[in-house]
Amino acid sequence: MGRRIVAAIGGNALGATLPEQRRAAEETARVLAGLIQGGDQVVLVHGSGPQIGLISAAMTGLSRTDPDHPMAPLSVCTAMAQGYIGYDLQNALGEELLRRGLHWRPVVTLLTQVEVDPADPAFDHPDKPVGTFLTEAEAQEMARRGNPVMEDAGRGWRRAVASPRPKRVVELESIRTLLDHGTVVVAGGGGGIPVAAQGNALKGVGAVVDKDFTAALLARELDAQVLLILTGVAGVSVHYGKPNQRQLTHMTVPVAREYLARGEFAAGSMGPKVAAGAEFAQSGPGRRCVITDLSHAADALRGQAGTTIG
Repeated sequence: MGRRIVAAIGGNALGATLPEQRRAAEETARVLAGLIQGGDQVVLVHGSGPQIGLISAAMTGLSRTDPDHPMAPLSVCTAMAQGYIGYDLQNALGEELLRRGLHWRPVVTLLTQVEVDPADPAFDHPDKPVGTFLTEAEAQEMARRGNPVMEDAGRGWRRAVASPRPKRVVELESIRTLLDHGTVVVAGGGGGIPVAAQGNALKGVGAVVDKDFTAALLARELDAQVLLILTGVAGVSVHYGKPNQRQLTHMTVPVAREYLARGEFAAGSMGPKVAAGAEFAQSGPGRRCVITDLSHAADALRGQAGTTIG
């Protein structure tokens, strides 16, 4: 039996159009299939910030055209994104595993809810970027309409929504059962559909949960050895974008927390990844987080690339 790995890939890395998403899914599948072929168990969590924003904009446009059609809550938009992104990832992984002769490894996309606390302070400070990038003028217009906006790591302006911490993955035991029986699971898409408990019911919440924190929570609860965070850069750098920028190969948990306290990593970009990685690495002996891009994933898991926290 190999390692149990929870891998997280960002929504931006999945492209801006359906053809781009399909190509990104195929590239992701090639990397993960190599791990699975080597005996590892894999759960894949994906982001969907851009996709949720596009779905929300489309549904809002429909409601304006047809007043009888209500606007779709963010929780519903997340569920839609889980479906259509999971469809591409599931098919790409299945095809790649078949090409490698792994006929006995099924792939399942599981609609996943994540419970959050309605009193989470994040609801008072929206800081999760979603949707397409905006010009400054478009962002100012969106702000005038009452929608918070934020500058996203020097790449442009985007709509900002609340990002509460995940408390519980509702479908955890289903994910565990599938994994224990050899299934590759795509779960927690978009960070999970945010819900709050109301008696026996779970009600959708107007927020987007950060997929890295959901992946870290899943990795802890599934007793994984590795949290693999796949992003757009080869590793974590300090002094990012400055002449003295330097990539880190390894951080202990205290060092990672010190950098976070100093504001070294952008809140809407590398910050959540390092914070989630540090939480997971600290949660048990032998656990580590690896942050890198797809092309360096295999080397990073061997400690030859990327940034390791632990």
